[in-house]
Amino acid sequence: MKNIIYLLLFAISWPSLAARQFDIEVILFKRNIAPEQVSESWPDNQKPVNLNGTIDFGDTARLQARGITPMPSSQFELNGQYSKLQQHAGFTPLAHFGWRQGDLSRAAAPRIHFTAGKDFSAQFLSDGTVKSALPSKQTGEFESAAVDNIDQDEMPSLHELDGTLRVYVQHFLFTEANFALREPSRREVIIGAEPLDPVEGSLEPGSSVQIGHLQEVKKQVKVEEFLKTYQFQQQRRMRSGETHYLDHPLMGMVIQIRRIDG
Repeated sequence: MKNIIYLLLFAISWPSLAARQFDIEVILFKRNIAPEQVSESWPDNQKPVNLNGTIDFGDTARLQARGITPMPSSQFELNGQYSKLQQHAGFTPLAHFGWRQGDLSRAAAPRIHFTAGKDFSAQFLSDGTVKSALPSKQTGEFESAAVDNIDQDEMPSLHELDGTLRVYVQHFLFTEANFALREPSRREVIIGAEPLDPVEGSLEPGSSVQIGHLQEVKKQVKVEEFLKTYQFQQQRRMRSGETHYLDHPLMGMVIQIRRIDG
């Protein structure tokens, strides 16, 4: 008899488990600090964020087909945190958004593509090179060749913040964040080599070994502006109802996942 009661109770509760929903609210911001002032180094050349298979946050139809509904700003509950970031001299909020989704596994939950902040496409090429550094004809040819080789749906974005976010359930709640923060920077570029006067003589004074007519070459270096990328990649296990903070030397993310019952 007890076993039958347990089975009946489980059967009654099963629909509510299947209908479990979550509201996810996110704030993305950057720190108002020059990267050079941070005691970390980042390579000039970073791989772009992989956008294959992602769904743009503005594509409501595709999101809803995967069980995701964008959240109107009237339902935001982190407005206080956003205001504090706005009023703090050390931070600049870049985006505040949210959505509702079901109890999705990692395989079922899509990676959602977000962009925010300034659009640098008028100033820089997709590889970060400043457009003003190239003749207009060469710039046009470069961009034309790039478009020919890249599918339009996969054209890299040049927004200040560009990346993906995925929230899923695997016994626990997990968040996967993969963003690129872009900032104008400067780099040294070798533009050629300048030969010095020919040198003839020995390797060392008094040495009997001759080096013949050799030219010492001096590198020519110039400093140019370019658009540098800083990566932000984190995976975090979370608890519903708690506000979590994902940190980075140059940016950060505030995220809250709220379970919706019924």
